[in-house]
Amino acid sequence: MKHNSKYKRQNSQSLGEVIRQYIENTGIQPKLDEANIIAKWEDIVGRMIARSTNDLYIKNRKLFLKLNSAAIRQEISYSKSKLIEHVNESIGHIAIDDIVLL
Repeated sequence: MKHNSKYKRQNSQSLGEVIRQYIENTGIQPKLDEANIIAKWEDIVGRMIARSTNDLYIKNRKLFLKLNSAAIRQEISYSKSKLIEHVNESIGHIAIDDIVLL
């Protein structure tokens, strides 16, 4: 069967656009970001901080970190804005606006 260009849909979208719209409409982007950050956490912060991280999750564009080291907690509190920037750069868009240390 030969395709005739006059029958081509006028509102055709790329698969990427359809997927982006689906993610936006379902509200699953924060969970995808969280999974992406968890997967890349050691690359983002380095082995020492990654090993001191007991838990991390995103809620309302805030990255919550549970750390087992007071020294690491203090280090992160001093460099929050830099870490926020680094996390967002690592996943390719602005996913978090703040870091909350637990």
